[in-house]
Amino acid sequence: MTATDRPLDVVILAAGQGTRMKSSLPKVLHPVAGRPMVAWAVKTAQELGARQVVVVTGHGAAQVEAALAGSGVVFARQEQQLGTGHAFLCGLDAVPDHTSADVLVLYGDTPLLRVETLRDLLADHRRRGSAFTVLTGELPDATGYGRIIRDAAGNVERIVEQKDASPLERTVREFNSGVYLMDARASELAHRITNHNASGEYYLTDLLALYRAEGDEVHAFRLADPAEVMGANDRSGLAEAEGIIRQRITGMHMRSGVTIHMPETVYIEDTVILGRDVTLEPGVILRGQTTLADDVVVGAYSVITDSVLDAGAVVKAHSVLDGAHVGAGSDVGPFARLRPGTVLGTGVHIGNFVETKNAQLAPGVKAGHLAYLGDVTVGEETNVGAGTIVANYDGVNKHRTTVGAGVFIGSNSTLIAPRTVGDAAFIAAGSAVHDDVPEGAMAVARGKQRTIEGWSRRYWGGLREQVQLKLPWLAGWLGRQGG
Repeated sequence: MTATDRPLDVVILAAGQGTRMKSSLPKVLHPVAGRPMVAWAVKTAQELGARQVVVVTGHGAAQVEAALAGSGVVFARQEQQLGTGHAFLCGLDAVPDHTSADVLVLYGDTPLLRVETLRDLLADHRRRGSAFTVLTGELPDATGYGRIIRDAAGNVERIVEQKDASPLERTVREFNSGVYLMDARASELAHRITNHNASGEYYLTDLLALYRAEGDEVHAFRLADPAEVMGANDRSGLAEAEGIIRQRITGMHMRSGVTIHMPETVYIEDTVILGRDVTLEPGVILRGQTTLADDVVVGAYSVITDSVLDAGAVVKAHSVLDGAHVGAGSDVGPFARLRPGTVLGTGVHIGNFVETKNAQLAPGVKAGHLAYLGDVTVGEETNVGAGTIVANYDGVNKHRTTVGAGVFIGSNSTLIAPRTVGDAAFIAAGSAVHDDVPEGAMAVARGKQRTIEGWSRRYWGGLREQVQLKLPWLAGWLGRQGG
């Protein structure tokens, strides 16, 4: 088997507590741009083509394993926190056949590491015939990191941890990222690691010396951007990591033909798909399994989650969409809310302060203002007047209403579900519709108006003192009426 044919197994160390987060949530589950940090490492490993991905859990193991359930990874628990070398062995023990594969070590709290960087690392490792390759970087001040110590010829000699480094060694600028790529003997050699150090822990870094002692080729592959291995150790680091990933995501979309006004204010998760000539105004948030087709426009400060917008759809400012499908050429908002199960046909108009839930609106439907449409099917070109409500809940169960095509629903009407309104029906404004309305019929469901002349003068005249004190215009009107 040639080097390029060897499979690759990835062990992700995610057992640490992360006390600096000051949180009951395990460190690796803190989200960055919509994914838990550890899920970024899993995604990267899978994109790299790993045969098997093992996640080593410890602190909050049950939570971490639940968060990654169904992602195709294998779990290994580190019951005792005895160091990275011990965690690594726990991971390898969960791989049934790791003796024929290269092994890559990643971490659950470094979400910025690019798959492109790891591909280059893997290619360099195999091209050189290296047995052990460490990913390194260089910083003006590498305080806090382990240092890469080279011999006079420039070869990697050893890795020394910060707490074990001499004053001279601490001046070294090349640091150890903790990412290692090893051949199939990694497990055999890892069993020889001892804990004879200042912390009394089993350091994974000691593998380098063990490989050298076997006379094997050991190399370093230097990062172009040290920020890729920046760990998010506290809330500040978490925000910094998210900022970098957001820049990557918005930059990728802009290079692909998306216009983003003030990209530093826009939040897009990496699961979102955007077509050409999409326009995003400031403050837009796009989450989850959201897809925007070509020429979609999303207005300022709108939030869209798990939704599909077809070509040319427009979402105006301050609208919230969750689990909705907006048809081509439809417009939504401003200040509209589309809840799960909403499906809008082509050319639908949803105006300001309209809320929909589990609603299917056929092409050409218009609901311009202040309406609630829940558990309803509405036919083509129906007009829903301002203030219309579908009363779908009886206190125990939800009920469905069907409205035909070409219906005119007057303002401030209530459809008391379950109801059926036939095609081309007309509902007079202010009606509370509690019976079905046949096709082509008109429904008027409101009390007959009574007009009582002189009522206001008599009523307010009985409250003259309060009116004079609090309502001067009304007091003047009463005086003019002789009341």
